[in-house]
Amino acid sequence: MARCAGILMPITSLPTPYGIGTIGKDAYEFADFLKASGQKIWQILPVGPTSYGDSPYQSFSTYAGNPYMIDLDTLAEEGFISKNDIKDRDWGDNPEKVDYEKIYKARFDVLYSAFSNFSKSAGEKDARAFETFIKENADWLENYALYMAVKKSFQMQAWTQWPDEDIRLRKPKAVAQYKEKLQYEIRYWMFVQYLFFKQWEKFKSYVNSLGILIVGDIPIYVAMDSADTWANPEVFWLDKDRNPVCVAGCPPDYFSATGQLWGNPLYDWSYLKKTKYDWWFKRIAGNAKLFDI
Repeated sequence: MARCAGILMPITSLPTPYGIGTIGKDAYEFADFLKASGQKIWQILPVGPTSYGDSPYQSFSTYAGNPYMIDLDTLAEEGFISKNDIKDRDWGDNPEKVDYEKIYKARFDVLYSAFSNFSKSAGEKDARAFETFIKENADWLENYALYMAVKKSFQMQAWTQWPDEDIRLRKPKAVAQYKEKLQYEIRYWMFVQYLFFKQWEKFKSYVNSLGILIVGDIPIYVAMDSADTWANPEVFWLDKDRNPVCVAGCPPDYFSATGQLWGNPLYDWSYLKKTKYDWWFKRIAGNAKLFDI
């Protein structure tokens, strides 16, 4: 690759009327700006759904896209929601900062309306595209959607705190029961991912058409409270109750005089080696669909 220049700009930092940057008009305009200024690289932060604290490095999934980045104007143009669904909502009033509490309350309400409308009146083409998306991403999507649906039913508690031990430990009978009981919710979380990836594919194609490559970011560790840890406990160094034996952090440095305790579970590298690092290969392949570098 020839020597080139670029800019690090998190998508969530772009201006929009909805409290946080999305992959809508402002993202396309930023790509145009990069093209006009001779840039070849757009580096971004991780784009997974953020968990408590809203750090892009603590995500509910290593595969899923962030629902906050779905562009609402595009949803209105495509008929998934009406303009009334998004106007007069409180998205936060400080253009310098994201008010995560406000966008959490407003955005998921809007996305739920989109799913409700889709469930009632989706055309054959959209319905088929949704089913194809589910099929093609079943490897991670089924676990993620079930995890989010169960999590929501327990007031968004971390899975380690779920009151039903059988589903916390993913006992097959409990998994089957919750899949049955939460069918609608599970499809909702799948639908949100369908919207994200539909918009992302179009956005990435546009950026690439300008001769610009997207540089992604994969956090080395995954969040303890994530679909990945819940669904793949054997990959991590957990005890018999599925609590982490040790957690990740870093020693004192210029950022913190006392060091940092991140709380991410460490990996069971002997298991990973035994399975020829299959979990890692799948994870990197998933990210390769999102990013160019």
